[in-house]
Amino acid sequence: QVQLVESGGGLVQPGGSLRLSCVLSGLFMSYGTIAWFRQAPGKEREGISCMPSGDSPPHYSDSAKGRFTMSRDNAKNTPHLQITNLDPEDTAVYYCASASPFGTPCPLAPDVYNSWGQGTQVTVSS
Repeated sequence: QVQLVESGGGLVQPGGSLRLSCVLSGLFMSYGTIAWFRQAPGKEREGISCMPSGDSPPHYSDSAKGRFTMSRDNAKNTPHLQITNLDPEDTAVYYCASASPFGTPCPLAPDVYNSWGQGTQVTVSS
């Protein structure tokens, strides 16, 4: 059974940075597709970035390019999401998710991912 546990969220001032982590168990990160999503109150879940199986580079949504960086620590089986220059509009619950291996570019549609973490809250406020 695949389990994902996010961490790293919190209260951040505008302009600040955060690094989110997602510890995986039950799946080697390089054997599946891993993605980050977020969901703000009253809004649909939004895909941010995904990383295909193997060593392929991450794929980003158009709105995520520039401030979001997805990376992986293979030794710890942990993907990360670095967010810079945070804005109050980034306030949301951030989730990581996993799916079977896809080709490139990997998908950012939530319904193709079958395992989800519990989410970590990011609040951007002064």
